[in-house]
Amino acid sequence: MYAIIETGGKQYRVQEGDVLRVEKLEIAEGQTVKFDKVLLVADEGKVNVGKPYVDGAVVEALVENHGKAKKIIVFKYKAKKDYRKKQGHRQPYTQIKIDKIVG
Repeated sequence: MYAIIETGGKQYRVQEGDVLRVEKLEIAEGQTVKFDKVLLVADEGKVNVGKPYVDGAVVEALVENHGKAKKIIVFKYKAKKDYRKKQGHRQPYTQIKIDKIVG
């Protein structure tokens, strides 16, 4: 059984037991989060597609930890104008483990 959920403006294909990193959620570590924006649920050949979301479908996940991704460098410059700007960025994330798919 798998589902496609939407969180943080992105879509993820998840199964029970999957561990994934999503955009940062304001939920404490060790707590459970429920995703109700389920776009699709598939179970042994039966596919249930929502319009846009599947009614009554919920994906429950455990928040494992919060962190920051690797640093990326944002470098802007304009040729021949002596303009250079170097900036770093680390995107915050929440690591979750999918517990249960209901739907």
